[in-house]
Amino acid sequence: MDITPPLDGDAVLWSEGDRTGRPLLVLLHGYGSHEGDLFSLVPYLPDAFAIAAVRAPLTPPWPSPGHSWYPIEGLNGRDGQRVTDAATRLTEWIDEVSDATTVGLLGFSQGGAVALQALRLHPDRFVFAVALSGYAAPDALPGDDAVKERRPPVFWGRGSADEVIPEPLIAHTVQWLPEHTDLTGRVYPGLGHSVSEQELSDVRTFLDRRLDALTAPADAPAPDAS
Repeated sequence: MDITPPLDGDAVLWSEGDRTGRPLLVLLHGYGSHEGDLFSLVPYLPDAFAIAAVRAPLTPPWPSPGHSWYPIEGLNGRDGQRVTDAATRLTEWIDEVSDATTVGLLGFSQGGAVALQALRLHPDRFVFAVALSGYAAPDALPGDDAVKERRPPVFWGRGSADEVIPEPLIAHTVQWLPEHTDLTGRVYPGLGHSVSEQELSDVRTFLDRRLDALTAPADAPAPDAS
């Protein structure tokens, strides 16, 4: 039985402007946080996107504040199936509220892991993912071969001083992402489990290039993903 509840449609922050015909960028916060956290990044992101910041559906055990996408505590912490459950709930919500044909995902920490998981589950639904201080869950998924064939653009950034994500998950991600995606990878010296101004600048460049690719003629060469 799936014990991950649906997303709360009343706990979503939307950027200003008409969403009709615009590509959708969904923001996924990290463990113990809330939808307002990543929504603060909207001024740094291209305004061509309609942007939605969603709230994770779980509540961490006391005394942790905020919300979470999946449990990280206990023997089954960071269980891949729970990451899949969260990604499934996210996709269900997007399908309910948006008819956008172009949808990208941007997540921090847990949100980054869920963004990559959703891309793997539905490579025909999501055109790119940005994972900040996140990771790719190690269990194989049925959509992984399709991801490898499509090679969707992925930005993965993390700090060299980040000690929050376990090293085995980082090692797996280092191997998995370049094998399956068109990866733009960045490691920021001295940065912990956080996001820096330089990283935001790099994310903006990545997103601008995704927009350029959407408007380019069909026979035009693909933009450089670096």
